[in-house]
Amino acid sequence: MSEEKLVRGLGRWDFTAVVVNTIIGAGIFGLPAKVYAQIGAYSLLAFVLCALIVGLIVLCYAEVASRFTATGGPYLYAREAFGSMVGFEVGWLYWIVRVATFAANCNLLVTYLGFFIPGANEGAMRIALVSLVVLVITIVNLLGIRESSVMTNIFTVGKLVPLFIFAVVGMFFISPSNFNFDAVPQYSGFSSAVLLLIYAFVGFEASVVLAGETKDTGRTIPFGLIVGLLIVAAFYIVIQIVSIGTLPGLATSERPIADAASVFLGPFGAAFITVGALISIFGNLNVGVLASTRMLYAMSEQRDLPAVFERTHERFKTPYVAIIATAIVILVLTIQSSFLTAVAIATITRLLVYATTCLALPIFRSRKDIPAAPFSVPLGVGAAVLSILLIIWLLTNVDFAKEGLAILVAAVIGLIIFAGFRLFGRSQNNASGGTEE
Repeated sequence: MSEEKLVRGLGRWDFTAVVVNTIIGAGIFGLPAKVYAQIGAYSLLAFVLCALIVGLIVLCYAEVASRFTATGGPYLYAREAFGSMVGFEVGWLYWIVRVATFAANCNLLVTYLGFFIPGANEGAMRIALVSLVVLVITIVNLLGIRESSVMTNIFTVGKLVPLFIFAVVGMFFISPSNFNFDAVPQYSGFSSAVLLLIYAFVGFEASVVLAGETKDTGRTIPFGLIVGLLIVAAFYIVIQIVSIGTLPGLATSERPIADAASVFLGPFGAAFITVGALISIFGNLNVGVLASTRMLYAMSEQRDLPAVFERTHERFKTPYVAIIATAIVILVLTIQSSFLTAVAIATITRLLVYATTCLALPIFRSRKDIPAAPFSVPLGVGAAVLSILLIIWLLTNVDFAKEGLAILVAAVIGLIIFAGFRLFGRSQNNASGGTEE
């Protein structure tokens, strides 16, 4: 079992730091302008609505996750509630989202480095920097969960301090005249803006994948999820208030927070926020590798993938094969791609994953053959139903001819892998099922 091969090194605040790091990535450094361009000052309402929607989903995750102590997160929940095929699809799609998101954000990281290193995003320099970033994160993840959690804690503080200073100082420079609520946005524009903004709030689900390396999961996971989201939501709403109140050209800004900071902190402010963006993205990349590699580990542990991905290092107690394999895929994909934002595809796929966990809540409550939930959400079934309805509402704004097709192709590939492994690989997997401990 994962409890025997992995080290439970994540405490309550370590886990909360992971939640904050998985949510705050690149989105908040660009989306304030894009959402404001769509619905103006009503973007503040969109931020609040997104926090409430994700809050309901987080409550469902908190209860469902509190029942489990093994690695896997939404993959494990879907497998237990709906069977191995649905579970595999959830795990497979989530691994793809994590790898693709890493590639996109790593390219964005190199682009931000161009602020300090001319030519960072071009030619051999770009390849060298991407390789260095992937190598550092891979080594930290290979060394152990404690080392990775220490890095996560450092980067959590490193990303929150610039945002905190931006929010506190910026409040003294707000111009009330910048807030105009006269033009009420149309329903379609507002709902599309909410779907776009959801991207800034997603990612928390990566933390629950690490349950096999978390202490006292029944208490730690609900605490970390709820407190982490509250911290993020408070930061986001204040950041949007300051951005609107201090930057008249917010709608056309490419780097809204940096541009707003330059208004009241001068050139130093732009550089300061750029450093914050680099720290934020790097921290997000680290927990992204944590989640994606543990997903491969969990799927191997449940015999849905070859047993080789379940192997753990004798000394460091980390799934080194899953880490190295994921790092190679990430490195190749990042070098071969550019930062073409996968916001819509990543958000849609995550919403589908969220729906399976929300559906699992009432199913688990009705079953007597699984552990009781240490954390129980008041009116939990109602929260699950409302969450699913809100997810459906968000999905009605999706252009399935574009984003839906890519997800469908990925899902079909996943089904082929699942069927092929069931037919040809599982007997060999079970026969060789030993792992290095």
